[in-house]
Amino acid sequence: MNKTYTSRYEKRIQQKYEAHRESGAPTYILGIETSCDETSAAVIRDGREVLSNVIASQADIHKRFGGVVPEVASRRHVENITLTIEEALTEAGKTLDDIQAIAVTYGPGLVGALLVGVAAAKAISMARGIPLIGVHHIAGHIYANRLVQEMEFPLIALVVSGGHTELVWMKEHGQFEILGETRDDAAGEAYDKVARALNMPYPGGPHIDRLAHEGEANVPLPRSWLEPDSYDFSFSGLKSAVLNTLHNAAQRGETIEPANLAASFQDSVTEVLVEKTIRAARSHGAKQVLLAGGVAANRGLRERLQARCEAEGIPLVIPPFSLCTDNAAMIGAAGFIKYEKGQFEGLDLNGVPSLSLSGQ
Repeated sequence: MNKTYTSRYEKRIQQKYEAHRESGAPTYILGIETSCDETSAAVIRDGREVLSNVIASQADIHKRFGGVVPEVASRRHVENITLTIEEALTEAGKTLDDIQAIAVTYGPGLVGALLVGVAAAKAISMARGIPLIGVHHIAGHIYANRLVQEMEFPLIALVVSGGHTELVWMKEHGQFEILGETRDDAAGEAYDKVARALNMPYPGGPHIDRLAHEGEANVPLPRSWLEPDSYDFSFSGLKSAVLNTLHNAAQRGETIEPANLAASFQDSVTEVLVEKTIRAARSHGAKQVLLAGGVAANRGLRERLQARCEAEGIPLVIPPFSLCTDNAAMIGAAGFIKYEKGQFEGLDLNGVPSLSLSGQ
């Protein structure tokens, strides 16, 4: 792009930003999320109030494939992005004239899907002369909690989302330190693979959670604690143990009650997640524990973490089900923190499929 044109764009951005900050008027951010198979747009006021949060889900499309097909997801984002943004603005009672900044997920995620959202956000930023804010997808999940309750630092965030399982330490807004992460299968991936073994449709997590509440955890399954002082996670072995249990039972002509197996699997996953979270919170003196990500909608995990935090006297914040799955409201909430700090992106912003959280 022409350097002079870029310079004028950046100057226009800075002038608008400074004028708005001096006015003391509310800040409206348009959030955009297209990292996987949900096309979402939202309008957030001052980083805390959700005026709209529109989600166009592709779950039914990908269900027949047993997982997300990247090329299909990207095409649907292209089809849905403009209408989704328009619907979010209409629902919020706002127009682009009212928006002070665009916050968009630029990683991690499926590169084709990310590029659709990033391209839309850059186009709006350039056309309207408003700041462009790049948001890390996991940071968005963490900041979904701020739409429920103010964050108190220092805090521990347990992120359980799709291909991510992480314990994140935060001393202040926008500062992330990963204490532990998955070494192989994330919890969400293990749920989907076990659900497939039990002939359940994609996504498997909600089906396993429902079935687990109908059974008893009486099938012996391992807990992967790793090294004594480790905050990392590993669920590949547990997944394999479930598959071996089913295979061995079939060879013997025995039947394992699916509800009991689901309950046993969920008991193993949640015990490790919760106990490592509590240990991290205790050792780091956390004032608050946050639960974040798509698997935060799991009732078994929510109930177990709630009980342990209450026993330890540590405040726990869990977003409502509507803010657990991928959505743009959380991106707007995370983007507001960067807006206040004046941390904006240029028009060279790109999708980064393996973006690191610690560098944010």
